[in-house]
Amino acid sequence: MSRVEVIGDATLYLGDCRDVLQEFSPNHVITDPPYEAEAHGAGRRLLGRTAELKDARVREIEAAPLDFDALTEELRDHLCAWAAESCSGWLLAFCQAEAVSTWRAAMEAGGAKWRRAMVWIKPDSSPQLSGDRPAQGYESIAAAWCGNRGSVWNGGGKRGVFTYGKHDPGMGHGGGANEHPTQKPRLLMAELVDLFTQEGQSIADPFMGSGTTGVAAVQAGRRFFGVERDPRYFDIACRRIEQAYKQRPLFEAEPAKAPEQLGLGLGV
Repeated sequence: MSRVEVIGDATLYLGDCRDVLQEFSPNHVITDPPYEAEAHGAGRRLLGRTAELKDARVREIEAAPLDFDALTEELRDHLCAWAAESCSGWLLAFCQAEAVSTWRAAMEAGGAKWRRAMVWIKPDSSPQLSGDRPAQGYESIAAAWCGNRGSVWNGGGKRGVFTYGKHDPGMGHGGGANEHPTQKPRLLMAELVDLFTQEGQSIADPFMGSGTTGVAAVQAGRRFFGVERDPRYFDIACRRIEQAYKQRPLFEAEPAKAPEQLGLGLGV
């Protein structure tokens, strides 16, 4: 661990999460780990070659090769075992649909209680440029419970289906051109924080990236622990979380849009 920044109720660590996780015991983990090795193939990052995105900055970021290592089995197992032992609430991890069963096995082997595979539907996802198969229009979210008692959340009977475009429209530091190749929309993360955590609780993101989970956490009155090993993204996360505190009244006035509000008729 080479650097620690404290911004309000957020503590951000620059380093490898395996060297830092023992430093804290959060209520929940909400994270977007690196993709599995198969998702790092040469044909994956082609979105920027299409004419769909008119923002040059977005094209540049999304067309570039992924600049981080693929997720390893050892790292996934380490995360799941730590969360099951150290956390008292939810472990939510974004993953490919093909990796859901692998995540379930790792979560259960670590001692967490499997609950559900959810989906984030991306209406503005890229087409399959090869034309030989359907495009991938969603990502999965593996959900397990790490607490001793039964799992609780704020969604009642709500479905685990979340529909948000990849780029938050008209949102200063949370929208427009993404600053990380796999950056999640702030409104999506805000809904997950609202549904799965309570005010005053703490959230950890061992793969913080550009800090969107942290932005959503501090805006919702949660404490946040974030870890990022790339200094470039660490600095971006620090800046975005600091700006999130300054713009808190603006964000609190803007509710997250549920799928039914988007008029997409999911019928799941």
